[in-house]
Amino acid sequence: MSLENLTLLTDLYQLTMMQGYYKNHEQNETVIFDMFYRTNPMNSGYAIMAGLEQVIQYIQNLHFTKEDIEYLKNMHIFEGDFLNYLKNFQFSGDIYAIPEGTVIFPREPLIKVIAPVMEAQLIETAILNIINHQSLVATKTSRVVWAARGDGIMEFGLRRAQGPDAGLYGARAAMIAGCIGTSNVLAGRLFHVPVKGTHAHSWIMSFPDEYTAFKQYSSLYPSACILLVDTYDTLKSGVPNAIRVFTEMRKAGIPLSYYGIRLDSGDLAYLSKKARTMLDDAGFHDAIISASNDLDEYLIDSLKMQGAAITSWGVGTNMITSKDWPAFGGVYKLSAIQDSSGNFIPKIKLSENTEKVTNPGNKTIYRIYEKDSGKIKADLICLVGEQFKEEEPLILFDPMEPWKKTKLLGGTYTMRELMIPIFRQGVRVYQSPNVMDIRDYCSKELSTLWDETRRFENPHKVYVDLSKKLYEVKINLLAQMCEEGLQP
Repeated sequence: MSLENLTLLTDLYQLTMMQGYYKNHEQNETVIFDMFYRTNPMNSGYAIMAGLEQVIQYIQNLHFTKEDIEYLKNMHIFEGDFLNYLKNFQFSGDIYAIPEGTVIFPREPLIKVIAPVMEAQLIETAILNIINHQSLVATKTSRVVWAARGDGIMEFGLRRAQGPDAGLYGARAAMIAGCIGTSNVLAGRLFHVPVKGTHAHSWIMSFPDEYTAFKQYSSLYPSACILLVDTYDTLKSGVPNAIRVFTEMRKAGIPLSYYGIRLDSGDLAYLSKKARTMLDDAGFHDAIISASNDLDEYLIDSLKMQGAAITSWGVGTNMITSKDWPAFGGVYKLSAIQDSSGNFIPKIKLSENTEKVTNPGNKTIYRIYEKDSGKIKADLICLVGEQFKEEEPLILFDPMEPWKKTKLLGGTYTMRELMIPIFRQGVRVYQSPNVMDIRDYCSKELSTLWDETRRFENPHKVYVDLSKKLYEVKINLLAQMCEEGLQP
C-alpha cells in the first residue's frame, strides 16, 4: 500500500472541473484554498492537527501514470488535449499549514493552498481525507489520555479499524496525541514508535491449565510479563495463579522489571481494587494492573472516580474509530483569486447558515497567550502582512457578535504565528519531525489549554476572532453581494 499511487484518490468532479478550467481559463489563474473545520468533534473544546506528513508525501508523489491516463481516456468524458496536459502534471504551488500536534479550533485555516486553480482543485479530496481522519483520531485520543490522568494509554484498535490504512494511520495519530505505545507492528516499523502487547485468552486456553499457561509465558517474556487473568475466574483463579508465577520468578532471582495483570471483562473498578489488595498482600506492590474492554474517555473517567486501581489502559475500538463521533467535518473552500497584477482578490461563500459563511482573502493565524500563565487566550485570524506589537493594547471582538469585545493590555500577552511554509513553488521546504517528537510537542500544546477547555461536559470555548481588517473585508463583500442581489 505504501507504493500505491494516490493521484486518482479524488472525486470525479475534481477532474471534470479541471477539464473545465483547462478549456475556459487560459491563464490557469492562481487561487487560494483554505482547509478548515466548523465544529470541534465530540463536543470537545479543541481538536488536534494530524496527518500533515501524509499530505506532504501525497503532494510529492502527485503524477498521472500511463495507466491513469488510459483509465481516464476509457471513461469517454475527457478530451485528448486535456489528457495530454495531465501527462506532465505536477504540483507547482505553495502550501502553508499548522504543524502536526498543534491544538486547533474551528474556522481557522489548517492548510492553505496557493496554486494554479487546476492543481489546487485536484488535491482537495485527498487533503480532506488524510487530515480529517488523523485529526479525528488524534483528538479522540487526547481526550482518552486526559481521562487517564497520567496513566499510560496503549492503542490496540487495529483489528477494529475500518481497513488497513485506517488502522495504520490511526495508530500514528493516536501516538501523536499521547499514547505510550501501539499493538500495531507495522506502525511501529514505519513510524518508529513503541510496540507493546500481552497475550490473548486463546494462549491460556491452549494449555492444560491457567498456571501452566502463565508459567510458559513468563519464561518466554520475563521482562514484559503482563498476564491476562480473566479467562476463567479473575479473583479465584487468574490473580492467584499470576501471584504464584510472580513468586516463583522472584525466588528464582528473575528481576520483576515490568510485570502485572490485565483485566478484560467484568466490573473493572471492583476487580481491580480486589486484585490490588491481593497483589499487595503478596508483596507485589509495584505490579501493574492494566485494563481493556471497550474503554473510552467517559468510562475511564468514571473508573478513576470510583477509585479503580488501574494504572495502565488498553484502548481499541472506541478510540481508533472515534465511535461516538465518526467524522471530523473538515472542508476546503476558495478564498481568493489572483488578478493580472498579482493581487489576491478576496472571495466569499454565502450561506443561509451563518457558520457556513467563509472568511475571505489571504490569511494567517496568530495564537494569543496570557503572558503570566502561558495559557491560550484566543486565536486571531488576520490578513497576511498585518503587524501586531505585544507591548501595545489589543482589542479582540467576536466576529459573530462584534459588540462583544475584550481589551488586552500591552505587555500582558504574547503572540505566535501558527502557519508555516510547507511547499514553495512545488518544492518541499519543511521536514516533519518524527512521531515521538511530534508527540512531545503535542503534550506541550495541550498544556497551554485551560482545564476548563479540556473538560468533557460543556467545555469552555476558546475564541477564534478576526482582525479588524479581515472583518471589514468580509463585511464589505457581504454588503456588496447584497447590493448586487446575490444574497441567498
